[in-house]
Amino acid sequence: MARLLLVLFVLLPLLCSAEIYQWTDESGRVHFGDKPTDKESAEQISVEVNVYESVGYPSVAPAQAIASDRVVMYGASWCGYCRQARNYFQQNGIRYVEYDIETNNRARREYDSIGGNGVPVILVGEKRINGFSVESFQAVYP
Repeated sequence: MARLLLVLFVLLPLLCSAEIYQWTDESGRVHFGDKPTDKESAEQISVEVNVYESVGYPSVAPAQAIASDRVVMYGASWCGYCRQARNYFQQNGIRYVEYDIETNNRARREYDSIGGNGVPVILVGEKRINGFSVESFQAVYP
């Protein structure tokens, strides 16, 4: 198993650095791949990978501002990060209010009004966390 991981670790940079080309065939269909039929008529393209880098901390509009230590979470029952947040809050005695945006229409409207995009969205007073990690929550919780 360790050998397999070592081989993958060594080969991964080679696989990730493949050249990607775009070309159009005689029928007018556009193709993408690393082996164009005619390299001279193909255009090399660069591919950017979207990755989740960190949790955001935008401020909440004053209308939603609440006591500085009040915790409100907009989430969903199936969300793993929401489950992690619930467990963390319960284990640390942190009082919070949770709104399920899939089963509660009012919660969904509030979530939409604050520009929610993904769950959980956690409000701590005037601070907001998109996603959940212990470190990000501790950074905004008094």
